[in-house]
Amino acid sequence: MAVAITRSGKHQLVVDSPVMPSAGTLGYGKNYREMLNLNKLGALITNPVTYKPRYPANGVRVVPLDSGVLVHTGLPNPGLSKVIDQYRETWATLGIPTIVHLVATTLDEVAKCITMIERVDAIQAVELGLPDDISPEVAYDFTVRVASIAEKPFIVRLPMYDAHIIAESVVEGGAGAIVVAAPPRGTARDPQTGKLVGGRVYSPIVKATSLRLVGSLARRIKQVPIIGAGGIHSPEDARDFIEAGATAVQVDSVAWILPRTLEIIARDLGGLVLTRESGAMADEWFTGIGETDILGKNRNYRDALS
Repeated sequence: MAVAITRSGKHQLVVDSPVMPSAGTLGYGKNYREMLNLNKLGALITNPVTYKPRYPANGVRVVPLDSGVLVHTGLPNPGLSKVIDQYRETWATLGIPTIVHLVATTLDEVAKCITMIERVDAIQAVELGLPDDISPEVAYDFTVRVASIAEKPFIVRLPMYDAHIIAESVVEGGAGAIVVAAPPRGTARDPQTGKLVGGRVYSPIVKATSLRLVGSLARRIKQVPIIGAGGIHSPEDARDFIEAGATAVQVDSVAWILPRTLEIIARDLGGLVLTRESGAMADEWFTGIGETDILGKNRNYRDALS
């Protein structure tokens, strides 16, 4: 199932599945290779990276919510150069495109990062993550700077609360696609320390807001694909985003709890999930089952008989 997730042109990015992890969900791709079949995904979106190293946030980093979690990490990473040195061989062997999520810090730092990325064959595209409260003018400047350097496809992830305001500026600046949207920011009281902590909110409840935003922008913006993100925890959630106008989706926090759910969502949207046959026994079917699972069961049965 070929899906074009960036605008048409010389450097269009076409993937085999419309389902990807959001930035920060699967790290840099190495640790989750044993937990799920990454080949079922359309691409790997890496953890956020910056030109200079960044260190973990001090104090409380995770606060449980009634339905979800608030996370404040500080976006720790050793800097783009070291990330490339450490993971380029992993990316080259994943079997799916690698999209590096680049944090929009300064125009000069972003330009240096794009120049570095252009030299790495194991990286197929860039996702530029814009900060919250960015103005349309500054969002345009970042997008134009990337477009002036990048030969590889690049997409832009919009902050949720400002997506309506800056989306058209980003598209005009040359983005190949937009991600709608980054997890919203919130504040919660840590039950252990009693202190208020700020961070990003990951929760199924986010879906309703993000889904409405995707639908609204899909009616206004026709030039580029829209990638839906936020609160996706099931195949049904993902299908809602496609119906609202998204070309593809990014899945986040459910992968931290049940990593294989990400693969199940990818199989479902790719038409690879089998329906339960009438009369199937409990051990003959499970949610997300595909042809390879059926073949594996039959092979094990034949091996037991031989």
